[in-house]
Parts: sequence; C-alpha cells; structure tokens
Amino acid sequence: MSSSHSHADTPMGGAAGTQETTRSRGADFLALTKPRLNFLVLLTTAAAYRLGVGPELAAMPLVHTLVGTALVAGGSAALNQVWERDTDKLMRRTRLRPLPDARLDPAHARAFGYALSVLGLLELALFVNVLSAAIAAITLASYIWFYTPLKFRTSLSTIAGALPGALPAVIGWSAATNTLSLEAWVLFGIVFMWQMPHFLAIAWMYRDEYARAGMPLLPVIQPDGRSTGRQAVLYTAGLIPLTLMPTLIGLSTAFYLAGAVVLGAILMVFCLEFAVTRTTDAARRLFLASILYLPGLWALLVWDHVR
Repeated sequence: MSSSHSHADTPMGGAAGTQETTRSRGADFLALTKPRLNFLVLLTTAAAYRLGVGPELAAMPLVHTLVGTALVAGGSAALNQVWERDTDKLMRRTRLRPLPDARLDPAHARAFGYALSVLGLLELALFVNVLSAAIAAITLASYIWFYTPLKFRTSLSTIAGALPGALPAVIGWSAATNTLSLEAWVLFGIVFMWQMPHFLAIAWMYRDEYARAGMPLLPVIQPDGRSTGRQAVLYTAGLIPLTLMPTLIGLSTAFYLAGAVVLGAILMVFCLEFAVTRTTDAARRLFLASILYLPGLWALLVWDHVR
C-alpha cells in the first residue's frame, strides 16, 4: 500500500534529512581544504622531515608537523576559494565547488579558512618550533595575498605560485632541524622546478576555461602552445640537475643519483612529447607523469638516506 507522505515528512525522515544535510555540509567544508591536492604537500613535508631528523624518528613531532601543515594548507586552500568564487563559476572544472555552487556562505568559508590557518600555525609554534610556524605563515601569506591576485594579472603568476608550493619542503626540514640550512633550499628548489611543467600541463589542458575566467596564463596569451611546451622542457632541464644535488651535499648516495637521472629522463620524454605535439592528451600524460614523479623521487631519496 503506497503512502502519499514522503519519508522526509516523518520525524525519522526529518532526522535522516538533517543528518544528510550535516554530512553534505561537512563534505563541502572538507572540499574547501582541497585534500587531494594537499596530499602531495604533506608527502613533501614528511619526506623533508625524515631527511632532516636523522636515524632516530620520534612519531609525535612528525605527527604535529603534519597536522599543523595540513591545517595551514587546508586553510589557505579555503581562503583561495573564497577569493576566486566568482571566477570559479565561469569554469566547468570548478563551477560545482561549494562556493560558486552557493552551497556554503562565503563568510562561513572565510571564517573556516582563517580558523584552520591559525590552528595550524599554533600547532607548529607550540608543538614543533617557531621557525617552522614562521615558514608556514609565509607560505600562507604568499599563497593568498601574492599568488592569488597575480593569477588575474600576469602569466608569471605560475612562478609566484611555485614559491608557496615549494615551501612545505622547508617547513618539513625546519621542523626536524630548527635550521634553514643548504639542504632545505635544495629540497625547495626541487619542488619549485617540478611544479612548473606540472602547472603548465594543467594550464594547457584547461586553457579555454582559464581564458573564459580571464586568467592570462601562458597558454591563454600564447595560444599556439610553443612557449608553453618550450618552458615545460626548460624547467624540466633545470629540475634534473637540481635532483642530483642531494648526493653532492651528502643527503644520499650514488644509488639515489642513478634513480633520479632515470626519473628525470622519463619526465623529460613526456615534456618533449607535449612540446612537439601540443595536444591535450600529451598534456594529460605529462600531468600524470609529474604526479607520479614527485612521490617516486621522495621515496627514492628517503629510502636511500635511511637504509
């Protein structure tokens, strides 16, 4: 026998509906933190920490480092989405995010972003060291107030974005050693250079959407793609010698060195394919190769360092 009442009309249905709403709001707030993107951030932080800490790895300082970094990274991602909510509406890949889709109030998202950021900085300052908290604060500030506004003004914003993107390596090293020694900047340089072919591949894949949103990225202002492909190759050519530096400064052995050369050569093959063909498929392959390259390099470096 059918009833004309929907489940939502009953008290139980109402409770379930409220539960569902709470769950979806929770999922929306989680989406603001860009968890998939920040996984690589935490991987980089953990690798740099492990390289800096020496043979005795205590669990709790590493946990505090990762929790603090995750909170700051999540907070900065949320604040970035508050800033870009109007342009996100114009792009297919971002229009269903919680803010452009009007599922969350911008004021709530802003408060959430600031709360996460402050909690993360306190976590680092109180439970790790003040130096790592200071680097995290610089990362946050440069991402929100330097990189984000530049995205709408210049194609060089990609380079500006690579600065905060590479600082998690310095956070990890400074958390472990309480110093900003040469090793920290070598790790920073590796991540900085790695981001460029990675970003350029994304920019090419979504160039039409970036154009619609009014972002003057390189593939938008140079639509034939020659300069995008050339820069991807040049930055990768700069990345490869940088990845050899850990062996030269005593962080790793010739085993890592050989592996880094092989990984660099594989990445360069994908860069060259993209530069020559300039197809979306080639850009996607370069993007995927770059996503696999960085964890592979960190795994090789850490394993070689601690074995």
